[in-house]
Formats: sequence, structure tokens, C-alpha cells
Amino acid sequence: MTRTGSGADELRARSGEEGSAAVTAISVVAATVLVTAAVLSGCGAVLAHQRAVSAADAAALAAADTASGLVPGEPCTQASRVATAGGAELAECSVAEGRASVEVVVAVGPLTMPARSRAGPPP
Repeated sequence: MTRTGSGADELRARSGEEGSAAVTAISVVAATVLVTAAVLSGCGAVLAHQRAVSAADAAALAAADTASGLVPGEPCTQASRVATAGGAELAECSVAEGRASVEVVVAVGPLTMPARSRAGPPP
């Protein structure tokens, strides 16, 4: 039985691939974390949009009910209270002929998610 190379030669030949599994594993974990963060950010934006739409609808109904006399008070003040209770901030409010139009915003980190709604008596 003859040997063609020494143990040192074999070690040098294999040493180029040592640690590559660790680098691959770290890369896979980093990519998974980035994808998860992107998905969670998207879910947060969708939830904020739904919260804004719900708050806008409720605020418009509150303003319209107040404008019609069903609820005492000033329509836009009531709309602001309802929007705040729904996790939003009233940005605009107008009432004309018993019809209320509102815009609310919900903060999503440094951004805002707007939503508009109208309510009033049936045509």
C-alpha cells in the first residue's frame, strides 16, 4: 500500500471549505429575519389601514347623528371623540345639509395611514 500524499497535504486541500456551512447557515438565518420583518411590517400597515377605515366610518356616523339632532353637541367635536376612541386622529371634518364628511389618520411608525368616510340621511 502506497500513500500518495502526506496528512498535511490533505489538510491543506480541505481547509478551503471549512466554515462554509456556518456562513451558509448565517446567511439563511439573516434572510429569514429580513423576510419576517418585511411581512410583519406589511401586516402592521394592513391593520392600521383597517383601524383608520373603521374609525373614519364611526366618526362620520357620529357627526351625522349629531348634525341631525339625534345626539346633542357639535358634530365635529363628536367625530373627533369617536375617532380618538378608535385609535385615530381627526384630520378634517365638514358638515353640510345633515351630511358629514371626515378624514382620519392613524400613525404607523413615521408614516400616517389616512381614511375618509361620509355619512348622512339617505338620498
